[in-house]
Amino acid sequence: MPGPPARDTRSLLLKGAGLVAIAVVSGLLWFLIRHDSTPETPVAQPPAQNTGQFQFTQVAGPDKADDCVAKSYGKTKEFFQDNPCQSLVRALYTTETGGQKALVSVVLVGMPDSAKAKALKALTEKDNTGNVTDLVRDKTFAGTGVPSVSSSDAAYAAKVDGTNTTIVLADFYGKHTDKALIKKIADDALRLSADLH
Repeated sequence: MPGPPARDTRSLLLKGAGLVAIAVVSGLLWFLIRHDSTPETPVAQPPAQNTGQFQFTQVAGPDKADDCVAKSYGKTKEFFQDNPCQSLVRALYTTETGGQKALVSVVLVGMPDSAKAKALKALTEKDNTGNVTDLVRDKTFAGTGVPSVSSSDAAYAAKVDGTNTTIVLADFYGKHTDKALIKKIADDALRLSADLH
């Protein structure tokens, strides 16, 4: 009886080598995909006006200066005479909600240190102490029916971030009043100072 057919050793070796080659190439491809050496391109952050409760549209500014004495009034002006600021950026935004339009002033003041930044915030939180002159008050921005955001009816919000003080004033167009809503708008607008650095 004839025995089993002889195995073709050469054919088996070639098939084995082919499988090993495929495995090595696959492994290399997988390694390259997993360890891409090209640096990741930074993803641009969306502007701060589009990331909160309200959508804000910039209508004036940013107006940059470094003389806070010339751009302030009342006791706030006196404060800056003794404590000069290092930078000042002012801008105006509008937002609409529930059919009502509001004008929002955002001011970013750079102070020499965080203690002076906190002192500025504490001063402007008090009544009748003046403030940084907004772009409506100094007539940089004008128009029919523009509200005076520095009036006693305007909402106020402020925060300190390191050596920077952000001051927000906001009021509705058309003499509309809703103290709770305008305060929410002012508080939400504090984040807009991130776009003013």
